[in-house]
Amino acid sequence: MKTIIKNLSAVAVIATATLISCNSPEQKVENAQNNVTQANKDLDTANKEYIADIDSYRKQTDEKITDNQKSIDEFNARIANDKKAAKEEYEQKITVLEQKNTDMKKQIDDYKADGKEKWETFKAEFSKSMDDLGKSFKDLTTKSSK
Repeated sequence: MKTIIKNLSAVAVIATATLISCNSPEQKVENAQNNVTQANKDLDTANKEYIADIDSYRKQTDEKITDNQKSIDEFNARIANDKKAAKEEYEQKITVLEQKNTDMKKQIDDYKADGKEKWETFKAEFSKSMDDLGKSFKDLTTKSSK
């Protein structure tokens, strides 16, 4: 008898839990609508963060590009009194670096938001190019001061 009562109690508990956990079609639709609303909010937040990241990175690179241009101007002023042959060599090198600096500015200005994955790839490649350009400026100015 005790076994029968225990079994009936267990079946009753399971049946009650099953009935309680079942959602009506209206509840399922409401839950789905809530999920879509939340997903849209999350997507909007992610897009805002993505655009903010692009803007922030553009500002950072603009500062670097401006710093590079200042280095060019300072370097040109410093080599003004160098010998003609050395001056011509430096001017050729600085022209190449100046063009790369201009190209980098154009590249970041022309970038269109085209997805987070593409942005991360672009950002990594662009950062490497900016670092290489900065190193080239540093190498040139270090050589000229020796």
